[in-house]
Amino acid sequence: MNTAELAKDTIADQLKTAIENKLQVVAIAGGHLREFCPHAIGWKRGVHHVMTFQFAGTSDSGLPPGGQWRCFDVAKLSNVRLRHGEWHTGSRHTRPQTCVDQIELEIAY
Repeated sequence: MNTAELAKDTIADQLKTAIENKLQVVAIAGGHLREFCPHAIGWKRGVHHVMTFQFAGTSDSGLPPGGQWRCFDVAKLSNVRLRHGEWHTGSRHTRPQTCVDQIELEIAY
């Protein structure tokens, strides 16, 4: 898929492509540049969410060394760009995730 084809896709479509192909995502969320690997996309209370592992970039609360799990509202992401690179993930959750109730697509491990 070339850059022109990706530009025509919706943000949700881009995130699904990233999940299917284990691609990194660079985007703006909450006024911060985020670099993350999306692990699942779906719905929670009617809002389209993506569960990610943010490994670089900034946030209001800071980013611990190694990265952190983050949940983003898909509609609030902008300047989304996919790229090849190392796949990042955190340790398995010790408690269930609360980002997505109805999973549309999730990473195949």
